Amino acid sequence: MRVIVVGGGVVGTMHAWQAVQRGHEVVQIEREAEARGASLRNFGQIWVSGRAGGEELDTALRARELWERIGAEVPGLGFRAIGSLTPVRGARERAVAEAAVARPDAAARGYRLVTAAEAREINPALRGDFEAALWCERDAAVEPRTAQLHLRDALRACGRYTFLPGREVREVTGPGAVRDDHGDVHRGDAVVLATGAWLSGLVRELAPDLPVRRVRLQMMQTAPLGERLTTSVADADSFRYYPAYASPALDALNAEQEQAPVAAAHKMQLLMVQRLDGGLTIGDTHEYEHPFAFDTLEDPYEHLTGVVEAFLGRPLPKIRHRWAGVYAQCTDTSRVVHRQQVADGVWLVTGPGGRGMTCSPAIAETTANELGW
Repeated sequence: MRVIVVGGGVVGTMHAWQAVQRGHEVVQIEREAEARGASLRNFGQIWVSGRAGGEELDTALRARELWERIGAEVPGLGFRAIGSLTPVRGARERAVAEAAVARPDAAARGYRLVTAAEAREINPALRGDFEAALWCERDAAVEPRTAQLHLRDALRACGRYTFLPGREVREVTGPGAVRDDHGDVHRGDAVVLATGAWLSGLVRELAPDLPVRRVRLQMMQTAPLGERLTTSVADADSFRYYPAYASPALDALNAEQEQAPVAAAHKMQLLMVQRLDGGLTIGDTHEYEHPFAFDTLEDPYEHLTGVVEAFLGRPLPKIRHRWAGVYAQCTDTSRVVHRQQVADGVWLVTGPGGRGMTCSPAIAETTANELGW
């Protein structure tokens, strides 16, 4: 079988990986020289802890298994089974963590409520003031800016993979066939459009009523911390954002403990992961209303700096990078992904939202299974 994958981000690359692993020939087409979207502008978290139960959790757990397996084959991914800690302060935040630990699926997630002293044994860099922490053993991390590069190097080694950058696919010319802006037609047994947040052009023509929206976020990265951050770190605002934490205790937190005004205005939470070079990736905000701003705002960065410094008990290293990114999310946020046949032999796979990096291996596996690869 010959598979054409359109899109060089993590979802597209994982579809290429699945096809090659199953013995097929793959041509992957990317409109930029390299992927430039949400696949690079994220935390690199394999984030199991906050996922809703049912299909979303099952997908995340399966993806976590696949990431570890692929990471063993491709060491350049920088796969690290580091887990996560969410420090809590006060009775209301602690009650949400306790409710999470009481979930029927808590063991599958690796949830455990630990004391502040136990949290510091797990992650000695957390020297700040907090009372306890929610530990999630199943969370992990990879390096988002280089993951696709290393995956493609491994794919090329099989001899059945071709990467074509700098080409935008413009037209479906027949069953399993597309034409790019160089005038070349690429024919296969299946075409997968994994174009991320690029929902205009050909995607709009093929799926004009797509139930997917675009979301913008702001993030930053520091100079090396100078010590190891042994886990990823979240704050209690993540309880308000992620569906796994829904409970009467969360309702009480929302009703009785207001977010900081900046965090509320920008729909914020803290997520933080250390990169292999020692720097910290820190975020994020959520903007849903179009048209998106074209600039980044300083107030969210100042808020995040204060939260991080309170947990670390030390000043944050110098900020080296600030950026905004846009990802595609199903308008029904309970759906993991939107998968649709849009033409004969052509499927569109988009809309995983902030779950794209986490769930991409399992999303691609499901596509491959459903298409009979």
